[in-house]
Amino acid sequence: MDPAAPIYLDYNATTPLDPAVIEAMRPYLELHFGNPSSGHAYGRAALAGVVAARAQVAALLGCAPDEVVFTGGGSEADNQALIGVALAHRDRGDHLITTRIEHPAVLETCRYLERRLGFQVTYLPVDEQGQVDPAAVETAITPRTLLISVMHANNETGVLQPIAAIAALARRHGVLVHTDAAQSVGKLPVDVTALGVDLLAVAGHKLYAPKGVGVLYVRRGTTLDPFVHGAGHEGGRRAGTENVAGIVGLGAACAVARERLSADRPRLTRLRDRLEQALTAAGWVRNGHPTERLPNTLNASLIGAEGEAVLQRAPTVAASTGSACHSGHTEPSAVLLAMGLTRERALGAVRLSLGRWTTEPAVDRAAAALIAAGRAALDSHQVSAVSGQQTTPS
Repeated sequence: MDPAAPIYLDYNATTPLDPAVIEAMRPYLELHFGNPSSGHAYGRAALAGVVAARAQVAALLGCAPDEVVFTGGGSEADNQALIGVALAHRDRGDHLITTRIEHPAVLETCRYLERRLGFQVTYLPVDEQGQVDPAAVETAITPRTLLISVMHANNETGVLQPIAAIAALARRHGVLVHTDAAQSVGKLPVDVTALGVDLLAVAGHKLYAPKGVGVLYVRRGTTLDPFVHGAGHEGGRRAGTENVAGIVGLGAACAVARERLSADRPRLTRLRDRLEQALTAAGWVRNGHPTERLPNTLNASLIGAEGEAVLQRAPTVAASTGSACHSGHTEPSAVLLAMGLTRERALGAVRLSLGRWTTEPAVDRAAAALIAAGRAALDSHQVSAVSGQQTTPS
């Protein structure tokens, strides 16, 4: 990455393409342009790329290649899982269970199922460290429950959910389990058999592959309606001519992740902890579980300052707050509020996510910039508060 560019600490938002991914994709952008469904040489060359990529994804997830369904991204995979299960099994139930901290791709799909199709959804709370209680999940199960959808790792805090425990209890009740693993795949070992899930979503651009390509893992024997209708692509589950170059890139990214995982995980953990120690020494506080979290993710608040104001004062750091801006007003993160954080602490949060090209000097420079920006934001906030008191009529 350009050494003169801002320090990139927003890898949870998106990742740059790995050079190996670019090289793998190049022939499918320049030479192998055929339709994989065509029977001639051009089609066979394209199909070979798709077949190889499917095997690479399966190797990373610990599943069979025919359980891999390529999609247009992580959000599409989540939509297909929830809507596909709901429609395919509507004759035996109309209830889903999820949590209040899911990605919008899950929450908005649940709301769609409620509003337009009459399904019932239970939105479970999380504790102050950001985790859902498996016992609460089991309590929420009814005879009409079709699916439980709980993310593997939260995109804002990095907190990991007890998916294996949830899947084990769901199986006892005959309920399917879906997990959005967009943030965890490539950062942690993600084995679908160990997790025990029936459906799992992957987003290519979160693990150094292109945007616009993803995966839905579908356990053999799991029935769901197709999300895109047309010809019988992807085993009849997702119609449309395959995005061959993107799929090949995702396959290459999964192969690289599998090769690098054992070295990348401890390196990122060490860098994240170094960044956290510097910020906490300056008065910042971590949000989320201290250990059950992604190795690359730190969500931290400077109470009394707005996270957005801090980042505006630190232009050498490219990061995010996890907040949404509406009509000129910064709203606190719904995820942090669901964890029971005060509005002030939630407004003071920033999400810092490290990645493959983050270095120790970059972490140190980013910490210094954020600490200085935080002090400036606090000073500005205090001056504004005093000024407001002085101008308020009695």
